Amino acid sequence: MREAKARLSKLLEDARRGHEWVITARGKPVAKLVPVPPQILPLDERIRMLEEAGIIEPAGQPPELPPPLPLKEGLAQTWLQKDRGE
Repeated sequence: MREAKARLSKLLEDARRGHEWVITARGKPVAKLVPVPPQILPLDERIRMLEEAGIIEPAGQPPELPPPLPLKEGLAQTWLQKDRGE
């Protein structure tokens, strides 16, 4: 137990990484240090928590974009050929 006290930070870091440790006193097990299982929350709950923490912002309506400009027939093909060096 004395060694566990001296190395507690290391043991806790190991537990975070998934390792388990048995703490003994005079050679007999007295405690077990195990990682806490991750909490799995539904996606909508995780998103809500991130929004409340200010980490993300809720999506708004996408902006209205003007319709694309009409191209002369064959113009896109001409650009592709120039881009490809043809």
